[in-house]
Amino acid sequence: MDTLRLHPAAGSGPGPLLAAVERLEQTSLPDPLIGVVRRAVRAVPLGPVRDVLHGRPLGHPAHPLLVQVPLGTWLSAAVLDLLPGQRRAAHVLVGTGLAAAAPAALAGWADWAELPPEQARTGLVHALANSAGVLLYAGSFIARTRGRALRGKALAMAGLAAVGVGGALGGHLAYRQAAGANHAEHVAHLVGEGWHRVGPVADFPVGRAVRAAVDGVDVLVVRQSGGAVRVLADRCAHMAGPLSEGEVIDGCVRCPWHGSLFRLSDGWNVEGPATAPQPAFDTRIIDGNVEARLRHFHQPRSSAR
Repeated sequence: MDTLRLHPAAGSGPGPLLAAVERLEQTSLPDPLIGVVRRAVRAVPLGPVRDVLHGRPLGHPAHPLLVQVPLGTWLSAAVLDLLPGQRRAAHVLVGTGLAAAAPAALAGWADWAELPPEQARTGLVHALANSAGVLLYAGSFIARTRGRALRGKALAMAGLAAVGVGGALGGHLAYRQAAGANHAEHVAHLVGEGWHRVGPVADFPVGRAVRAAVDGVDVLVVRQSGGAVRVLADRCAHMAGPLSEGEVIDGCVRCPWHGSLFRLSDGWNVEGPATAPQPAFDTRIIDGNVEARLRHFHQPRSSAR
């Protein structure tokens, strides 16, 4: 009994809010709509802009960075709405947030279209909540423009509540479901220092992707026609897709799940949606066996070692 009194939460589970979000992850009801919207987003001819929206030049997703502007301006507007004589400044901040919401939304939809079902379900409600917030802030801006300050303030407060719900779901996506996280970052913490045996050279046919292991970590091995042996971490940095099941083309490997393209020589993410490079290994051949050593910096290498 004393133990139970000292540890009252020992038998507790998720609260009602978390339980509701977890049920959302598991329900398949929105999947038909998700499929339609996903195809529409992917069909937009963005070209190289799509990689920019994913955040590939930054090395991490751009959406979390871009949402700081509308959220910051709208929160600031809410504070000014509570103060006398700040009507014009609050109006400007609401409009600034609306202008900044467009690129943030574009980046978010680009990322969302490449998520697996559980994350896409949460992400859809996240997007709907944020869209409701944008509409409410648009109404607030119009009301303020027409001189209806009280209505503008009320709509803005409702909009702030809506984007607050969207932000909470965004946090769940990022930290509970690991959307946008680097799914290969752990490799550097698992592979020990020095050289590790991968396997006989004969086990790796020229030009074919083969899965092997280095110090217990799955890797992709490709023996190229010139004799170089390339080794990358097998699980894609984007969503842990198996690169060893992907297509090897022009010195790169394309992830079979979402199409990220990685350079075999150094793991560089040539195309998104992956925003982080793939952990790469130096290689050498000793007595007919391939050995690999984790490369701690993603530096281009012209040939295997």
